[in-house]
Amino acid sequence: MQSKTSYRNHAWAAGTFIIICLIGYAARQAIGTIYSTAEATLLIEALSRAGLYLGSAIVTAAATTLALMLTMIGMMRRMDSNFDDQTYRGVELIARLATVSLMFGLIVLLAFTLPVGEFEQMPAAWFDNLYNVLFASCVAMVGLIAATVTVLYRTLRSIIATITPGDKV
Repeated sequence: MQSKTSYRNHAWAAGTFIIICLIGYAARQAIGTIYSTAEATLLIEALSRAGLYLGSAIVTAAATTLALMLTMIGMMRRMDSNFDDQTYRGVELIARLATVSLMFGLIVLLAFTLPVGEFEQMPAAWFDNLYNVLFASCVAMVGLIAATVTVLYRTLRSIIATITPGDKV
């Protein structure tokens, strides 16, 4: 049975992800309708340039987070303080979110390597759909890493509260 704090971590992660997705949806609506294949191709090329950097940064952040979680687990095991299950569940949730972020980022990076300008025989709607999928993928990547950071903060706060002498943090 999971504790109340574990459910709160899940709620904070889900809430953060939803807020980022809503912001991404608003940004997509602000861009407006794509009227031609040429316009869609230009938007895809612009998105792919930015998306490659964004994807690389997210993959790097997720891999670093996973490595640091291993360090954190080792430190927690060596400390004199006894950590409850909720702390370990928080670390596990961080690791899970970072792993999903890493894998999703790798898939998006792979998608951005498509040579979009070379697909002349594709129907016009294909370019619109590709742009929407790539844009949504970027938003989902940012949402996943934001959820990871939220849970990371809440878990670190719990650890600091456990090991800090005196008043509660």
